[in-house]
Amino acid sequence: MLSDSDGHRPAVAFDAAERGWNHCRAAPGSVPVAASGGLVLYRAPATAALTVANPLTGASRALPSPPRQGGQHQLQAIAMYGSAPYRVALFTGELPDLSMAVFDSSSDSWEGPVPLARRSEEDACPDAPGQGAGGGRGDDTVYFLSKSGDVVATNMQRSASKQYSSVVVPSPAGGADAVAYFLSHSGTVVACDTARRTFCELPRILPVYFEYSIDVVACGGAAYAVVLSEYLDTASLRVWGFAGGAWRQVAAMPPAMSHGFHGKRADINCVGHGDRLVVCVSSGEAANGCFMCDVGSNRWEELPRYVNGDGEASEFLAAFSFEPRVEIAV
Repeated sequence: MLSDSDGHRPAVAFDAAERGWNHCRAAPGSVPVAASGGLVLYRAPATAALTVANPLTGASRALPSPPRQGGQHQLQAIAMYGSAPYRVALFTGELPDLSMAVFDSSSDSWEGPVPLARRSEEDACPDAPGQGAGGGRGDDTVYFLSKSGDVVATNMQRSASKQYSSVVVPSPAGGADAVAYFLSHSGTVVACDTARRTFCELPRILPVYFEYSIDVVACGGAAYAVVLSEYLDTASLRVWGFAGGAWRQVAAMPPAMSHGFHGKRADINCVGHGDRLVVCVSSGEAANGCFMCDVGSNRWEELPRYVNGDGEASEFLAAFSFEPRVEIAV
């Protein structure tokens, strides 16, 4: 959990088993942008240099510079998946011109960039993996998003760690198949097939004129969209999965808990691990907190506050799933 992006406060981790908070090691001058297994990927804001580290042992490895691209290719997202070996994927460009480059730790080299072509309208968009889907360690489905232009509090910017956020789940099909999902600037979810190098747009979750905050989370072998929205005189926080050509609600925070976000113009950042997801709610109007949900049972609870050395409860603007593993090498 990261409380701010100025680098003066250390990252802290919530141990779900011990129900307590612990400090984490960090790479000086860099911010975490992705995690996989026992590894964390850091990016230097000034140089864009990427470093993989094991926060438990302190071991780190600087990645070679990614391949250069001609013209304007804005970085959209960074994904990390696997652990031995691990891969790092960079998605760049703007719709409809998207491309990707992939780093493989086993070869210590980058592949690509390769362009992604728009899928024909006759082809149906793929379903998101279902609960408990399996797959090979090196064959993963990657999900990533950028902040929608129609979200709550449009003057709020994602923290440096969440600017290129990504989540990863195993591919249900196995083999070389992988599908990447991200949120376009207009608020639609785009599905990218990294094996076929194609993409298509999924239906919108909410109408374009709605104001909402959204994030994508992976847990229990599946990826979901988490949406905080307001309607009439209350606020709702719902978890959605995509199947059968439509978004379907799979969990929802109890109204008594979500009503406190009404009128607060809150923003959410989410992370998943195992069968649970954590939602970090931040707002300038004292509607902050971290909430954990067991997706299968739809059980929600508010996590205890983390109080820093100044006696203040921290607001978390970014979160990553980290599994401490001393044996994982960078």
